[in-house]
Amino acid sequence: MKREHLIYKLSETIKTTSRIESDLFKTYNVKRGLRNEDHSGVLVGLTHIGDVVGYKKSEDGGIVQAIPGKLVYRGIDVEDLVEGVVAEGRQGFEETVFLLLSGYLPDAEELETFKSLLIDSMTLAHKSTMSIIDMQGQNIMNILSRTVLGMYTFDNEPDDTSRDNLIRQSIDLISKLPTVVAYAYNIVRHSQQGLSLHIRHPQKDWSIAENFLYLLKGHNYTDLEVKILDVALILHAEHGGGNNSTFTVRVTSSSGTDTYSSIAAAIGSLKGPLHGGANLAVMGMFEHLKHNISDWTNVEEIDKYLYRMLNKEVYNKTGLIYGIGHAIYTVSDPRALVLKKMSRKLAEEKNRVEEFKFLELLEERAVECFMEFKGDKVGKRVCANVDFYSGFVYDMIGLPEEVYTPLFAISRIAGWCAHRIEELTFDKRRIIRPAYKNVITENNQFIPLNKR
Repeated sequence: MKREHLIYKLSETIKTTSRIESDLFKTYNVKRGLRNEDHSGVLVGLTHIGDVVGYKKSEDGGIVQAIPGKLVYRGIDVEDLVEGVVAEGRQGFEETVFLLLSGYLPDAEELETFKSLLIDSMTLAHKSTMSIIDMQGQNIMNILSRTVLGMYTFDNEPDDTSRDNLIRQSIDLISKLPTVVAYAYNIVRHSQQGLSLHIRHPQKDWSIAENFLYLLKGHNYTDLEVKILDVALILHAEHGGGNNSTFTVRVTSSSGTDTYSSIAAAIGSLKGPLHGGANLAVMGMFEHLKHNISDWTNVEEIDKYLYRMLNKEVYNKTGLIYGIGHAIYTVSDPRALVLKKMSRKLAEEKNRVEEFKFLELLEERAVECFMEFKGDKVGKRVCANVDFYSGFVYDMIGLPEEVYTPLFAISRIAGWCAHRIEELTFDKRRIIRPAYKNVITENNQFIPLNKR
């Protein structure tokens, strides 16, 4: 048999051997995707790190009422955290990292020492830089994952899971990811477009946000861009233990594997379009709507086109409005509210207020159209999520689309490391191992090879 024929035959078997009827999930009361019937997450763990709140619940855990969303880091409302550092005229991502890793806010001396430790660790070893160059032309998330795995070989104690070593590894990874992403983008840009290759070095006394912009595009940025990028990093740093990439960290860490393998697995999870690629999908949709709606202020025209999208008649015909809806937030996503407020200021600086107002109106109309279209089928109210505005913010800052998802990793690694440390610090560690129900109906028998 020819190889291509065998591959085709094997692929054809998938139609039956890998297909599970949807009704069987209800028959066996299986929480598909670890989701309850109301789409909330199945409770599978305990944590001190982050809390994602979208409902008031009864004592038995049942949903009572949808409420404005809250995101809490170590007991501190993320909106208060952002407002606090902005009001003091400084940046706060490094402080957020400290909070997530330690469980408390640092004093001034601790913060300065921690910031210097992070910035000093941003510089890559020569071998790491060369390994990134060797991977030119690849997807940046893949380069990021392979570079993280490669860092295992440069660590003298890569498998040590003591508390001191976990903190050391976390700080090293958190500080180096921005450098890896910036270098990877510039190398990919050089190899694919033939443009000049820029390998800049991190600057002392600068924040991670400013250093990332500098490493990526030189001095071509404004103070407001730095401030808003810093806020975006804060908002994406943590989102509870149940999001896919963080749960990946907890699952792999529960096996006792090394930090680099666990973080690389999380990067692989984040690369998936259902997790880390939503802001790109929103930007693609936004560009389409800008060109297909003639009057950006006409509610009737906007509604008509959104209904056609929901009916799978236009755009990519998926029936989706990207950036609308969230598994937990229903009334509002606190991250979207903060980013929306900040993006208004940036739109003024970039002379893109008209686009911002159009996006703002799209948010309003998309929510209303979605609710009317779905009716009782959706079972709950929906709201815009953080991705509805994050892509627009990144675009105004001048970030290339190729770094949108890697930027997510630069931020979320703070939460990943905190959850890994917590998973490995449990008094009685236990490997995470959920169960699957086998629903095969026929009893197959082994047949000798000469009789098949």
